Amino acid sequence: MAFTYHDLKFHARNALKAVGLENAGLEAREILCVASGKTKEELLRDQDLYVNDDFIKRVGDMVDRRREGVPLAYVLGEWSFRSLTLDVNPAALIPRQETEILAQLSIDWLQEREEEEHLRVLDLCAGTGCVGLSIAAEVKNTRVVLVDASPEALDLCRRNVRRNRLGARAIHMRGDALQAPNAALGLFDLLVCNPPYIPSGDIPGLDPSVRDFEPHIALDGGADGLDFYRSVTELWTPLLHPGGHILFEVGIGQAEQVAMLLKRRGCKQIRITRDLAHIPRVVEGTIPYILKDDAEAETQEET
Repeated sequence: MAFTYHDLKFHARNALKAVGLENAGLEAREILCVASGKTKEELLRDQDLYVNDDFIKRVGDMVDRRREGVPLAYVLGEWSFRSLTLDVNPAALIPRQETEILAQLSIDWLQEREEEEHLRVLDLCAGTGCVGLSIAAEVKNTRVVLVDASPEALDLCRRNVRRNRLGARAIHMRGDALQAPNAALGLFDLLVCNPPYIPSGDIPGLDPSVRDFEPHIALDGGADGLDFYRSVTELWTPLLHPGGHILFEVGIGQAEQVAMLLKRRGCKQIRITRDLAHIPRVVEGTIPYILKDDAEAETQEET
């Protein structure tokens, strides 16, 4: 039986809808776009053209994986984050909308310093590189180092640097946020970190699409979810220039504890920003020009 693009989209939509996927039509369109290499506009233009058997099988395989619960991003092999399209796979977490707040606050801080040349940015626990590469793409006077402990995640970073043609402003290096950094990294103006922050005991109760498919190494933050915040605050803030800035994404209920860690480290201008669901999502602070472990810092909250 001959199928057009429109026919195949219709069948894909019905197959996805049959397993209860609410956005079956949109997901079917995304699958056909990626499988064909066409934009949404091109797919609409070509909807009455016939497709070959190889293409039907490719789409069918993708639909089957989605029906089995594999996250759409992993089925597609790519995902959008701000202005970028990134390669994704199970080596790293899928970039999420709430993480765009972390990127935006980092970009805002850097853009206030546009007159300075070659601001150095460290994206620690980089994953796909989504935050650091957004910075590199949108703030032209930055030089970004993407650091992750996973070789597979670093391979994603490498591919995403190349895909988005950011090789002149971004590099990747291996490093473990739970260990002291290599001094060869040098000093930075900004440190941005979206670390693993799910308490170990909470992982079995996560949504199956996360628990069963996304990498636990990028989820597990230790018994209370704060292991990485303690380590980064203690071991990695010395890589910041005096007056440098640090931003963390945090999980639900963690913002005040992370703010206290920064306060004890001597950071100033500590601020908590909520996401679109009004959940405290980003904690940031500035390294003083003279760092004192017992310095006081005022915590403010933005809505």
